Amino acid sequence: MKKLIIISALSVSALVSPYVALAADMGTALKTDSLRVEPFADAKTAGNINRGEALEILTKQGAWLKVKNKKNTGWVRILSVKRGSTNSTSSSSSDVLNMASGRAGTGNVVATTGVRGLSSEDLKSAKFNEPEIKLMESQTQTSAQAGEFAASGRLKSISISYLPAPKQ
Repeated sequence: MKKLIIISALSVSALVSPYVALAADMGTALKTDSLRVEPFADAKTAGNINRGEALEILTKQGAWLKVKNKKNTGWVRILSVKRGSTNSTSSSSSDVLNMASGRAGTGNVVATTGVRGLSSEDLKSAKFNEPEIKLMESQTQTSAQAGEFAASGRLKSISISYLPAPKQ
């Protein structure tokens, strides 16, 4: 009987999982911007988004989001989109300025969370943890220790020259 329940649960999970994965995030355009065909600043334009427009977030790649509005689908920089529900009832001017600048919440956290893989909730709930900082600092290695480790793995040191300065 237990095997039947487990198999049934796995079967339902397998049937539902593709539909859960298809559920897209929603967002709002923080500014008027161009949609790109590819996630590159020099890619061809696929359309435009307007400030305040509701967007469906399809996927993320690095610092870019693939979004869909009523007319087009394309790539836009992650800092041009505020993730989350678009039915905000707040209309104060400070809220609008904070949203436009990428700063939100009580800590005025800058909205670069997608680039680093942290959600805004993670950043808002972050607390200073002195024991963890001390633990991290206790794990540092000296140059001699790093050399011993490299030698034990038969790694050899090589010199790499700096890149030339950009021409202006």
